[in-house]
Amino acid sequence: MAMDNSTRQSAPPTPEALLEAAIRARKEGDLARVARALDGVLKAAPHHPIPLRLRARVALERGEASALGRFDEALRADPGNAELHLGKAQALELSGDRKGARIVAEQIAAQAPGFIAALSFLSSLYLAAGESDFTAPFAAAAAKAPQDPNILAAWINSFAGIERFADAARIADQARAAFPAEPHFALLEALNAGSAGDWDRAEAVFADLALESAQRWLAEARHRLRAGQIAMSQALVDKALDTAPHDVAAWALQGIVWRLSETDEGKAKARWLHEQAGLVQMRPLIAQDGLLERVRTRLEALHEGAGMPLGQSLRGGSQTRGILLQRPEPEFAELHSAILDTLKAYRDELPDKDADHPLLKARDTPWRLAGSWSVRLTGEGDHHAAHIHPAGLISSALYVTVPQTANDADKQGWLEIGRPPADLRLDLAPIASIQPKEGHLALFPSTLYHGTTRFARPPDQSARMTIAFDVITAQQGV
Repeated sequence: MAMDNSTRQSAPPTPEALLEAAIRARKEGDLARVARALDGVLKAAPHHPIPLRLRARVALERGEASALGRFDEALRADPGNAELHLGKAQALELSGDRKGARIVAEQIAAQAPGFIAALSFLSSLYLAAGESDFTAPFAAAAAKAPQDPNILAAWINSFAGIERFADAARIADQARAAFPAEPHFALLEALNAGSAGDWDRAEAVFADLALESAQRWLAEARHRLRAGQIAMSQALVDKALDTAPHDVAAWALQGIVWRLSETDEGKAKARWLHEQAGLVQMRPLIAQDGLLERVRTRLEALHEGAGMPLGQSLRGGSQTRGILLQRPEPEFAELHSAILDTLKAYRDELPDKDADHPLLKARDTPWRLAGSWSVRLTGEGDHHAAHIHPAGLISSALYVTVPQTANDADKQGWLEIGRPPADLRLDLAPIASIQPKEGHLALFPSTLYHGTTRFARPPDQSARMTIAFDVITAQQGV
């Protein structure tokens, strides 16, 4: 007898179908869906190393309490996997066991000196512990594997990431001697020497540099700006954008060059790129009453075990790990939805679509959030150095807690949008200075440099706590 459609039951999805669903969800940036799909795979194949590894990584990114146990389980199925050992070290730090994290990370670095991610993680632990020689893991690895240029490149970038440009140039000089056929190290020496203020040294290296790439042209464009050679800088930025028309860093530098232009055409282009009404907005978060207070409580607990990350704009204070708005706590899911609602209101007030504009070309395409994190600054000069988010379309700052000093006349802890980074040595004011306001969200093109002014320890002893994220097009993840 044939079964009626109303009583027919569909077959459960196969593990293969669930794994495909997890991969799709990953591309779309939905880690909760990834976790559910992988849990379904593991019900059918509980000891398979691939879903075990993927599920452990998702647990770490979401800050799940089960992350450490999941890495132990994955290691039982694949004990020789160095990435899993690194994940365990990161999960130990997430759980608050920095000593254990350091022990595991040091073991990985000793056994696999070419594992750059492990060296970077170990260096970040040293930096968080206040050790002056925080790049010691790179030095030890370079001694063990002198044939590996990637170690030296990462070592250079670790110094540059916290603006120790002279040290970065010193290691780059050593790398040039060790790898004379690799022009990338000459570029890194020129870039960091110039950032350190040694213009003549940078000029000499650029003069002999046999490298043609967007990265080189942008580095030299910065170099020319320091000498006030605006026309030469413009020509180099043009070459970079011809090669990489979607490069956020190139557009950020283009904006500075146009602002410095003495021609009416250049100044008009600067206004078109970054100064149209609606591109920079400060909006109240569209959220239910009480959400911000519940989020604040969660964040205060997360920051207790967080440190200052390596290679980021943060100077002092702490930054949360993982992808904050993908965490399993319901407050963060509700906040994610509230931010999307606020983004819709931001989009509604943008200028019309413009196919030539790096943001407005995507005005009417679907958006989604990419990385997300929280920063807590506690005073004593804490701040963000001027920087950009090179993978973003729109950047942000949601103010969760604002100290009394933000109301002072000297603008302590304010967000400066459009001020060039200090190493360019340009006397160029920000396009906008935004006073922090609790429950409000600053949104602006990712092609704009942004940073914060320093602030002293506030009289009320409260910290300045924010949440940041990048907005990208939905297609970027596919």
